[in-house]
Amino acid sequence: MAVTNFQKLSAWQVMQDAPVIPVIVLHDVAHAVPMARALVAGGIRMLEVTLRTPQALACIQAIAREVPGAVVGAGTVRNPADAAAAAKAGAQFAVSPGYTRALGQACRDQGLPLLPGVATGSEIMRAQEDGYTELKFFPALQAGGAAMLKAWAGPFFDVKFCPTGGVTPTNAAEFLALPNVACVGGSWLVPADALAQGDWTRIEALAREAAQMARPHMKS
Repeated sequence: MAVTNFQKLSAWQVMQDAPVIPVIVLHDVAHAVPMARALVAGGIRMLEVTLRTPQALACIQAIAREVPGAVVGAGTVRNPADAAAAAKAGAQFAVSPGYTRALGQACRDQGLPLLPGVATGSEIMRAQEDGYTELKFFPALQAGGAAMLKAWAGPFFDVKFCPTGGVTPTNAAEFLALPNVACVGGSWLVPADALAQGDWTRIEALAREAAQMARPHMKS
């Protein structure tokens, strides 16, 4: 799938693009562009830069400006102010650890496709009431893992999930094999030591491996 019109980007396009969305924590703006280029070279274009550091917005801005092959999004978006700041920095999508109606409306107002975080059936229903059917299952491992997603496949047959939190190269295949999982979120693509050492070759290799992970239930 080629994303050519960012204004029409949807949450489903974000989830479809590759098996893994990297969950990225950046402490140095100088790392942002070479890291993003390495991920894109490895076949991973949807990049979630979390708003967990003071440098996060500047990193999003740098990637949006200098890496045209990347589609940079903001993670850890928790409130309307976060959504506004992310959009201003150039983010093309948002990912949240939970969901509120105010956040959902703010992301719509900003034109940001949102992957809202959910961990319970009630949270899924609240997100669905507001029109969200592509959801982040977080924290995936702690909230019940693959077994919980299997249980939700019946009552929430019309929802697709991106499990994030505790997902690793070892257990990613178990999640990706589920018919209601479109992709997973993982921090292993951008290890802290690789960032510190500027080891972009390693990050590209990790991205390439992630991009080749099988998704049996996803249409090619």
